[in-house]
Amino acid sequence: MSETGPRVWRVLLVDDHPLFREGLAAAVGMDDEFDVVAQAATGEEALAETARTAPDLVVMDLNLPGQSGIEATRDLLRAHPGIRVLVMTMSEDDDNLLAAIRAGARGYLLKGAVREEILLALRTVCRGGAVFSPHMAERLTRLFAAFSAAPAKEAFPTLTAREREILDLLAQGLGYRQIAQRLFVTDKTVRNHVGSIFAKLRVPDRAAAIVRARDAGLGSG
Repeated sequence: MSETGPRVWRVLLVDDHPLFREGLAAAVGMDDEFDVVAQAATGEEALAETARTAPDLVVMDLNLPGQSGIEATRDLLRAHPGIRVLVMTMSEDDDNLLAAIRAGARGYLLKGAVREEILLALRTVCRGGAVFSPHMAERLTRLFAAFSAAPAKEAFPTLTAREREILDLLAQGLGYRQIAQRLFVTDKTVRNHVGSIFAKLRVPDRAAAIVRARDAGLGSG
């Protein structure tokens, strides 16, 4: 590349599934804006390859053997603060989404994304932006909205973010099926969370939980 030519972004791919990693490398490498300079199957390998190849962007899976992708992201950015990390994972879990953001990731993309969406995400993050799969962006918005209810958070410190979100929807009058549809999860998942809410709030049933929630300021929509 000449000094006056377009910028080529150096990319490191981190995933413990060789077939997926090779397929992603081929898809990304076909674009002239990117150069896949290395691949890694573990968090430890990612740290070593980052030191060796100095990538601009690291595409990081979360479910890695040994050190998790969250831990690897945190360690990588501590050692190389100028590098950008884009998480690419199968996980739609809210806790993983928030943990990735706290670790310093600039984006969170689901593995079902098509090639054009992946390349757009890489360009956005390389240029200093942040990007999330549409489905995860919607969930992130709801999570931050739930966090803004400070009195409720203080009143129920033992609840997870998802449990507070479900409790808020219960207090709004939604049924289990409606909550499942709203959150893109199964009825069983909602019922499991509700059972945990009952135990943590020490209430016998849904009606009692709703009373506690509304007293704390939840349910206003």
